[in-house]
Amino acid sequence: MPWKVETFSAADAEIQALPPALRARLLEAVENVGLEALRAPHGRHLEGKLWELRVKAKEGVARGIHLTMAGRRLVVLHVFAKKTRKTPRRALATAMERMRQVTT
Repeated sequence: MPWKVETFSAADAEIQALPPALRARLLEAVENVGLEALRAPHGRHLEGKLWELRVKAKEGVARGIHLTMAGRRLVVLHVFAKKTRKTPRRALATAMERMRQVTT
């Protein structure tokens, strides 16, 4: 059974702001490969229920913070271009706030 990828409404604009190659790779990684097969360096656990999806293309590097829900649903909460080695605390705080909105 394939994973159903959903996006938080505010994350749609963030995804559209990415270069085309990064945008395509971000969502197709989960849909084509499956979340179970995504291991380091393509994904890693951040905190609590939040996970990071990593994609790379010629245009740069992007990250998507997501959570999984019942029924093989993956909800992308926040997307950003990563410039540093560590995930910015602001990006994590944004994803946590959006997670609260999705899960309530």
